[in-house]
Amino acid sequence: MKELVFIEPVNKKMEPYTTDEIIAECAGVKLPAVQRLIREKKERLEVFGSLRFEIRKIVKNGSGNYLKTYHLNEQQATLLITFLRNTEAVTQFKVELVRQFFDMRGELETRRHIRAEGKPVRRALTDAVRDSGENERMHGHAYKAYTDMIYKAVAGKTAKQLKKERSAPGMAAADLLTAQELAAYKRKETVVAALLDEGFRYDDIKGMLWISPGQREAG
Repeated sequence: MKELVFIEPVNKKMEPYTTDEIIAECAGVKLPAVQRLIREKKERLEVFGSLRFEIRKIVKNGSGNYLKTYHLNEQQATLLITFLRNTEAVTQFKVELVRQFFDMRGELETRRHIRAEGKPVRRALTDAVRDSGENERMHGHAYKAYTDMIYKAVAGKTAKQLKKERSAPGMAAADLLTAQELAAYKRKETVVAALLDEGFRYDDIKGMLWISPGQREAG
């Protein structure tokens, strides 16, 4: 089955959602009909939170049109589906959608646990950077330089690039990593702190830590 559930930042927290386009395609209903139903049931749907949407520009034959795509959380999507005719396609879609929302909640919970477990490690890395003298040598930018090094090793991008790529400029970069990436990040933080304690410096550590994007650690 295709991917039905995605995540996006909501109030600086990653939340799962599906779209009106997914619902229309998988339930066998035309998109304008689904969007009309969303507008008609807006008040009921917003019992479970504000209706979110994105506007995308679609260019075709040299001219541009704007497409509005609704983002529905789990409760909104489930309620909307109850308003559709209960065909076999709708029933199968609902089962798979519930399963994927469940899986995504599990993924986000795993991320939160890894983040919580990693807090003492991050403090240790901060201490290691401070005690190594690297912060003075790098004019106050050492911690950012080292964390960006680790982000690039596990995700192929710096913190700033991750936020841009994953459309979440206001969030901490670590909150945008998958559970596998977070686990790898935590391990590499420990390695970097240990190498700093052994007297290694940025260029040495980068050479030991860096893995090219095609070979970078995934978990």
